[in-house]
Amino acid sequence: YKARSGVRTAVSVGPVGPANAPTGYAIYFADAEARAYAVDAATGKELWTRKVDEHRAARATGAPTLHAGRLYVVTSGVSEETAASMPDYECCTFRGSLTSLDATTGEVVWKTYTINEPQRRGTSSSGKPLWGPAGAPIWSAPTIDEKRGLVYAATGNAYADPAPRTSDAIVAFDIPTGPIRWVNQIMPHTGILGWGAPLGGGDATTADDNPNCPEDVGPDFDFSASPVLVTLASGRDGLVVTQKSGVAYLLDPERRGREVWEYRWGRGSPVGGVWGATVDGSRAYFAVADQLTPAPGGLHAVDLATGQRAWFTPPQDPVCKPGRGCSPAQSAALTSIPGVVFSGGADGAVRAYSSSDGKVLWTFDTNRDFPTVNGVKANGGSIDGPGPVVVGGMVYVTAGNGGIVGSPGNVLLAFSLE
Repeated sequence: YKARSGVRTAVSVGPVGPANAPTGYAIYFADAEARAYAVDAATGKELWTRKVDEHRAARATGAPTLHAGRLYVVTSGVSEETAASMPDYECCTFRGSLTSLDATTGEVVWKTYTINEPQRRGTSSSGKPLWGPAGAPIWSAPTIDEKRGLVYAATGNAYADPAPRTSDAIVAFDIPTGPIRWVNQIMPHTGILGWGAPLGGGDATTADDNPNCPEDVGPDFDFSASPVLVTLASGRDGLVVTQKSGVAYLLDPERRGREVWEYRWGRGSPVGGVWGATVDGSRAYFAVADQLTPAPGGLHAVDLATGQRAWFTPPQDPVCKPGRGCSPAQSAALTSIPGVVFSGGADGAVRAYSSSDGKVLWTFDTNRDFPTVNGVKANGGSIDGPGPVVVGGMVYVTAGNGGIVGSPGNVLLAFSLE
């Protein structure tokens, strides 16, 4: 099946009305033009497609989440972050959103924006209209809390003044009808991103002289990873969230997301998203991204109940050849199974760590060419974005993510037990 635009999201699989799919199962995903799709799992026949946002910058980067006959689709707006670095751009009008679709038909059940509709807020020094508020994209898959009837989303930067309280925050939406029930913006007023050359290109200006820049320029500290809903040993529920600021938090969903503890795992970096922590019954694990800082890489284990460090494994020597894209940074999402934590690195290595003490159990270097089952020439590279998938005694890893700072590749690797 060929989608209408590039697909960055993961694929969700689940039941669908038998009138649409004879097998009773569909696969769900979304594309780079904010369309959601349902395709018959057995035949590849398109069941429906739905464009969830008409803004020219709207993208779907987080995987749609399927729950109880509804598909929850998020939008991000990275292209407006880039376009706004140009002084003649009318900054800014994109706003993040969460849309609930009927999984059988694709019809919209509800749609909620993360911020209010932008209004004219002035004129830039280049004579262009200025708009705001804007931004608060949702980069990652939303998280369902069936017990409380909520769906949680982690938001990114504001794009323009005035600063909304829903940017760089954890936002709880009502499952049946969509209104926002609570917001925890843990670091207020830090997330209006300055439009400068590092995110743009060509004729982009610096943050100091760009007429689109807000008055109070903040760091690029998105919440780019999905909140993790976990039950602690005490029986209490918690939300584990991690931010590009280099800090992780445990929030209490019973108390409208109030902070229980925080743990600093790094210094924070605007480059290289922090795509996901992993949690087992007693600990949370955080990998250090910190791209383009003096000390990228490393893995932390934290006691879920207290927020205290259980162990730390420092960054390993990179397996890649020195040069552009070679770094010990570990920004890819983590994956855990009993006894093991898997982490992919910007150096192109996938590593398995002992969850008891952090010892590296094995390392596989993907920086080479691979023979493939479909005959396409393939090579590994930086591992970023999604974490390894573990199922049926196998471990699946994608390698090769060039992006801003990584090394490109195009291979899916499958590992089995020896």
